[in-house]
Amino acid sequence: EAVWPFHITLSRAPTIREMLFRRVLGSAVLICLVSVGSTSCLARRRAITRRNTGGKTAPTLLVADKDSLIAAVAREYNAVRNFSATVDMTPARGSVEKNQITEYKDVTGYILFRKPNDIRLIGLYPLVHTTAFDMTSNGIDFKLYLPSKNLFMVGKNELTKPSTTNTLENLRPQHFEDAMLVRPIDPGNATIMENLTDEDSAHYILHEIHVGANAQLFLRRTIWFNRLDLQIERQIILDDSGNILTDARYSDWKAWDNVPFPKHLDINRPKDDYGVVLDVVKMDINKGVADYKFVLEQPEGTTLKTLGQPATGAPQGHTE
Repeated sequence: EAVWPFHITLSRAPTIREMLFRRVLGSAVLICLVSVGSTSCLARRRAITRRNTGGKTAPTLLVADKDSLIAAVAREYNAVRNFSATVDMTPARGSVEKNQITEYKDVTGYILFRKPNDIRLIGLYPLVHTTAFDMTSNGIDFKLYLPSKNLFMVGKNELTKPSTTNTLENLRPQHFEDAMLVRPIDPGNATIMENLTDEDSAHYILHEIHVGANAQLFLRRTIWFNRLDLQIERQIILDDSGNILTDARYSDWKAWDNVPFPKHLDINRPKDDYGVVLDVVKMDINKGVADYKFVLEQPEGTTLKTLGQPATGAPQGHTE
């Protein structure tokens, strides 16, 4: 048996046609590489149309700096002195963290507000239009009437121990005010501006930071501005541990009596285990709200519950 001491590779010379093809292909690749602006060959240009813009043309993103955004928040807040609103409400119990949400559809609501902190909310059951809840606050104290439970609650706005059995008892008028009206940046807090722009969305975000004792930093709020129109799209309010107290989203801004206000608001209070979606049907801004409209008296025969004390069936104005 013969053993070859080396390996022989046989090859043939390229034909004239093959040499011409290689030259043409090499020239085409070179042209594509140097023509980076071309929409053919190896490079392809595509428009970033983003969501909610119809997908046809690339929108123009507006440019702003931190000071102008801070000024815009204050300007929109100061423009509202009072309002009376009729809204379609969708209250919900539960939260995303608990992986369970129960919605209650077609609730008609009335919201009255007057600066500095007077607010009243009335919710009516669908179809029968009887009162589901009625609550009012002066910024410090609140009152809540729940006819279905024959219960009248009074207490402070601050919610120290949320109810786990009946989340409707966690309702506070102040929560709605904080969500519906984006307050100006506290001048004692620091702010950081972030430009969060990608293919799906484009936002400026203001981070409001409180400097506490021992130079500890606490993120108080984030305010999101849509770069398509520089309107506020989202506000997140947090506690000192970084837990979300309020997550409010705003859309479909409209000028009501020459004052901009969102028609759609999605408000969530995950720690309190409830949320509500508001669709504004009618809005009167800066036309005045009478004093008596913020008065809520305990109906006769209802049970009075003062938070921090046991509920009683005592006559109006008395607790155990």
